[in-house]
Amino acid sequence: MDDLLGTNVNASELWDQALALIMTYAPKFVLAIITLVIGLWLINRFVAVLDKKLGAKDPTLNKFLCGLISAVFKVMLLISVASMIGIATTSFIAVIGAAGLAIGLALQGSLANFAGGVLILIFKPFKVGDTIEAQGFLGAVAEIQILYTVVNTFDNRRIVIPNGSLSNATLVNVSIYDKRRCDMTFGIGYGDDIDKAKAILQRLFDEDERSLKDPEPRICVAGLGDNSVDLMFRAWVATDDLWPYYWDMHEKVKKAFDAEGITIPFPQREVHVYKTE
Repeated sequence: MDDLLGTNVNASELWDQALALIMTYAPKFVLAIITLVIGLWLINRFVAVLDKKLGAKDPTLNKFLCGLISAVFKVMLLISVASMIGIATTSFIAVIGAAGLAIGLALQGSLANFAGGVLILIFKPFKVGDTIEAQGFLGAVAEIQILYTVVNTFDNRRIVIPNGSLSNATLVNVSIYDKRRCDMTFGIGYGDDIDKAKAILQRLFDEDERSLKDPEPRICVAGLGDNSVDLMFRAWVATDDLWPYYWDMHEKVKKAFDAEGITIPFPQREVHVYKTE
């Protein structure tokens, strides 16, 4: 009987202690959950508004900065929620620091990409909207994120390039200047009139509205090949007109040379057949 009474007393004490703990920590836990949910919502709203406002002014910086601010605010929110539950903030920060060190050692490449993104934003070798050639790809920069830069190629492919590679390797920015030189070479026969061919090229240049008069075009003999006299044709055009101008001019030159009797030689091979009995 005494054993049963002692057991009931112990169970009652345990229940009282459990109830006391629930009454003490349940409100804190519920408040922490509410704070976490509302905090995440506010952070996401703030980042969305910042992305919209900053994106209209500086589309190069907004993705990187918004991602960084979101990560910092969420870490601060997590620390605040932990302190509300009763976890010692100093110990929690120490744990986060140790975990951060371990993760940093494991993710050295990602840290290099982060540093590369910072360097890109500081020195600005390119910006969103520029056309660059890097890592074997040519395309327009769509986003500069915390770790990666997104490039859309002209054949509609999405390329994700690590920022570390972009900041430490050679890249070509073909959009930084508003005009570019279009280099073309046309071969004519050794029996053709060089001055006539050059006059045709000059006429085609003058007739095309995309041709820029300053700097002046350069038309000259670039070399004497095995089968042709090579004429170098260098014309300046707006950057956006470079490739359309290049393709159109080749077609125009072929038609004009044919109409004016200028030959465009091509390699030929003579085959001699000997009949033996």
